[in-house]
Amino acid sequence: MTIREFMDRNYRHFNSAVCVDAARAWNEHLDKGGKMFLTLAGAMSTAELGISVAELIRNDKVHGICCTGANLEEDVFNLVAHTHYERIPQYRALSAADEVALRDRGMNRVTDTCIPEDQAIRRIEDHVLELWKKADQAGESFFPYEFMYQLLGSGVLEGSYEIDPKDSWLLAAREKGLPIFVPGWEDSTLANIFTSHVISGDISRYGVVKTGVELMGFLVHWYKEITANSSLGFFQVGGGIAGDFPICVVPLIAQDLQEECRLWGYFAQISDSTTSYGSYSGAVPNEKITWGKLDSSTPSFIIESDATIVAPLIFNYVLGN
Repeated sequence: MTIREFMDRNYRHFNSAVCVDAARAWNEHLDKGGKMFLTLAGAMSTAELGISVAELIRNDKVHGICCTGANLEEDVFNLVAHTHYERIPQYRALSAADEVALRDRGMNRVTDTCIPEDQAIRRIEDHVLELWKKADQAGESFFPYEFMYQLLGSGVLEGSYEIDPKDSWLLAAREKGLPIFVPGWEDSTLANIFTSHVISGDISRYGVVKTGVELMGFLVHWYKEITANSSLGFFQVGGGIAGDFPICVVPLIAQDLQEECRLWGYFAQISDSTTSYGSYSGAVPNEKITWGKLDSSTPSFIIESDATIVAPLIFNYVLGN
């Protein structure tokens, strides 16, 4: 029995039924000539969502990505240091002393997974620094994802790969030439390292890495180009800036630029957030209608669940596995 057959057979009600509805609507959207935009919140790369996301990219099921700075860099960390990662199944039982011991060993914990600082972060730091310096000296500026594409394209890491390259969503995105929008990149390990090098004088200007408002401008041009002849859907994994930033491009074009603009043609979100405390990450699709992002007829789905469990199932359903 395939994953799709299993879900069709067993996922008939409540959240499970919405998973199937969202996956079927994704395929229907693509079958009509539409394209799909994927957003990745939090630390989905460390959750190894790249295994299925890379397949989506290679099979032309995703055409653009917005993610956190953590997801951008952590896909590379996992690529070069996977065997040095440590999983802690009983992480909720860790004492403060246990956490200190992990820190002293250079193990940076993300829920149940520890990222090894020396083997992951420090392994790529010098290579990325050289790319920043090169751009600085040439008077050039690039987006964070462009530096990562340069890093992967240089070949300097190939001898250090510790997973099958086909499980890296960043490698797949680079091969397809997908744009990766990374709002709030400052909130990432590499951004902290970049800042330290500007302060220390190794890099002369912060503008070596393009800013968030430049990123929004890039998104406006890209959205207008890709929707000139097709509808663009929006599949959101989690909440936060990875989803909030790109969905605003539609009202920006329509209301601020006052230009004709297609609304998002499909919307689905996997989230465990609620609106009880004013959380936009848990806002239901209808609220987005009032902001000029979706239409009342837009196929829209909210799946209230754990993305690390649900997303791979939906992705494999879309792939026909």
